[in-house]
Amino acid sequence: MDAITRQLHRTQAIAGAVSEIRGIEASDGVTRDSLDRIRRVLLDLAARRELFPLADFPMPPPGAERNNTLYRLSEDTDHRYALYAQVSRGGTESPAHNHTTWAVIVGLQGEEVNRLYDHDDKGGVAVRDSFVVTEGTGITFLPDDLHSIHMVPDRAVLNFHMYGLGLEQLHARRYYKPATGEWAHFPASSGIRDLPAAA
Repeated sequence: MDAITRQLHRTQAIAGAVSEIRGIEASDGVTRDSLDRIRRVLLDLAARRELFPLADFPMPPPGAERNNTLYRLSEDTDHRYALYAQVSRGGTESPAHNHTTWAVIVGLQGEEVNRLYDHDDKGGVAVRDSFVVTEGTGITFLPDDLHSIHMVPDRAVLNFHMYGLGLEQLHARRYYKPATGEWAHFPASSGIRDLPAAA
């Protein structure tokens, strides 16, 4: 499949998946069960590996400030139903944080460890569980759920990240600072890219 054909088929597949996801939320709202249905839709999309080769998602160059990049695959005009491909050289880490919107992460390549947290009785967080997102697996989050992300250095990772509201609109997220025992503002994401056009 040449690059232009792949891009066309990818666009169609993404549009179909997002349409199905809109329908799930419209009919069932945001619940654990509805998010699990959304996860299954995204797993079906990720299974079409021929549409999402790692080479189509350029990584930041060596020595760049960030070792991961988010590519916007779809986002409604009101910034709802935002689907991204996150590509990383590995070594990406995040603190424990919430999203303030629902989220689903599904693996295409590599491994992303998600640590899951509860609030503890001292105003901080306690690890409850962990889950490895890799090819064929996914995890879901309600708006107030807490997690952190951890990737092994020098191992490429490609995942879908989907949010009920686009990352650039999430201005009220918080993250936990274990060194000080404080919660801090987690700024909305910036630097999100659109995929380059096929040659």
